[in-house]
Amino acid sequence: MKRSFGFAVLVAASFPALSASALDRLPTLNLATAQVMAEGCLAHQVATKYQPINVVIVDNGGNTILVNRQDGACKACEAIATNKARTAALFNNTTRDFEKKAYGEMKDGVGADLPGIALVPGLVAFPGGLPIVVDGVPIGGIGVSGASGDEDELCAQAGIDAAADLLK
Repeated sequence: MKRSFGFAVLVAASFPALSASALDRLPTLNLATAQVMAEGCLAHQVATKYQPINVVIVDNGGNTILVNRQDGACKACEAIATNKARTAALFNNTTRDFEKKAYGEMKDGVGADLPGIALVPGLVAFPGGLPIVVDGVPIGGIGVSGASGDEDELCAQAGIDAAADLLK
């Protein structure tokens, strides 16, 4: 009995070490990196003189890490940016591609892979949301809203590009 109990304790004690080492290798998104991304988005918006924007960055579960709303940005666009970030993170896809899956290439529903998916509360099917991926592992999403969809997407990409060295 003592022998099997000792073995069980030894096995149980080794699990925290195994799981800790696995977590050490799993890339994650932190606040410092999210702040660099947001600064990159905002710098791009200022340089291009787009309409003021909202930037939201979430982790791979869609949980908010950072929200940044420029002065004068559309008040409703914070919620839109949040939904863009969550959609990109949860589906590990751009919201532009999500739009094609929801509505088809011509936006007429023909050939849509996921018809009706855009009607699910909290999902967004128009440009401005990008997944954040490190070494093929999705770690979050970035959503931008306030300018046009294309401009929002360019700002989001500028944010990811600004943090490229931190995402390695």
